[in-house]
Amino acid sequence: MVYLGLIATSVILTLAIRTVAQEVDVAQMTRLSEQEVTHQIQSLPDWMLEGKEIRRTFQFKNFVEAIDFVNRLVEPAEMAGHHPDLAISYNKVTVSLTTHDAGGLTQKDFDLAKTISQLAASSSN
Repeated sequence: MVYLGLIATSVILTLAIRTVAQEVDVAQMTRLSEQEVTHQIQSLPDWMLEGKEIRRTFQFKNFVEAIDFVNRLVEPAEMAGHHPDLAISYNKVTVSLTTHDAGGLTQKDFDLAKTISQLAASSSN
């Protein structure tokens, strides 16, 4: 009986977590206005606004470091449920972010860009 109680509790907690996550996702899926985008991009040095996406190219010492950086992007992207477009050219990684479902930039893009910038900074230390 205790085992069934734990399963029921687990299912209820899982549903509650999903509901909260969905509410957060709706807020983060709202497309930002041009003014909000302009304000947000100012807090992201080296990121460029290009149409309906933000983009930054990171340069590393060699191909191995570039791939290591890309591999370190997997966990935060998965946790955010938001995946960047990546282009790799030897020691350069270009990261592009947009929220396709929203048809442009959302808070999710800027949050992930900040995380990616922090990962890159910790790579260079």
